[in-house]
Amino acid sequence: MSDSAPAAASAEWLAKANVLSEALPYMRRFAGKTFVIKYGGHAMGDDALGNVFARDVVLLKQVGINPVVVHGGGPQIGKMLERLKIKSSFVDGLRVTDATTVEIVEMVLAGSINKAIVAAINAAGGTAVGLSGKDGKLVQARKLTRTQVDPDSHIERVLDLGFVGEPETVNPHVLSVFARSDIIPVIAPTGMGPNGETYNINADTVAGAIAAALGATRLLMMTDVVGVLDKSKKLIAQLSVDDAQRLIRDGTISGGMIPKIETCLSAVVQGVEAAVILDGRVPHALLLEIFTAGGAGTLVHRQGPGAK
Repeated sequence: MSDSAPAAASAEWLAKANVLSEALPYMRRFAGKTFVIKYGGHAMGDDALGNVFARDVVLLKQVGINPVVVHGGGPQIGKMLERLKIKSSFVDGLRVTDATTVEIVEMVLAGSINKAIVAAINAAGGTAVGLSGKDGKLVQARKLTRTQVDPDSHIERVLDLGFVGEPETVNPHVLSVFARSDIIPVIAPTGMGPNGETYNINADTVAGAIAAALGATRLLMMTDVVGVLDKSKKLIAQLSVDDAQRLIRDGTISGGMIPKIETCLSAVVQGVEAAVILDGRVPHALLLEIFTAGGAGTLVHRQGPGAK
């Protein structure tokens, strides 16, 4: 073995020690705080990334942070509907959900996906429990309405999306009980209507509503992009509420990023300290964002100095 090999190994271990040392102030700062994590996108379909995510969530709990996981599942729902030869359509990115479709949605979200994430966290050494918005009256939902203007007559009409809902109220009681234990809640984004019916709700929206109801320190939105980019396609590390609204107006923030930023803004305005959009395709993106000075995505905060 050459003399350079032990030196290289020593440098590698020293780098790891420096990382742990850098993380310590953040561990102390965030101990006892609640972080709501929206988990979805590419990472959910990659077993290796899924296992990394599970280990990272267990680590958060181990160092005293209270993680609450809210997951998506649109692609998995689509595949199941195809297998069952059930046709579905979309309006403004929302799946039109009839009585038959909502049964499949609930089966996939609260069943197979939810339990797979729970199993991965448990296998990584944690104690996870799967929930839907219907459990413990966690998410009381109302029917979501959308309007559309006919381009010819200019008459506005209401679109019927079926059993697509939005949170009306969030009851944080059951989650506050988990926060005082070693249990990590994993939540499927369905809610219960006034007559006990199931509503399919956008996972980002559910995560934002739960973060606001819990007064979370962070809302972490794991997605398939690195974060918000400026007009030169460079990552914007931090945005105030005013900054974000300005970038929406001037078109810098556009397309599918707009509803994600609007979820972040809503959560921050309702009391969440900061919300972050980060790339779930990057291994350990959660740890990089939470425990390093540079972070790993775009952090949205209220006015004044950044929250990092």
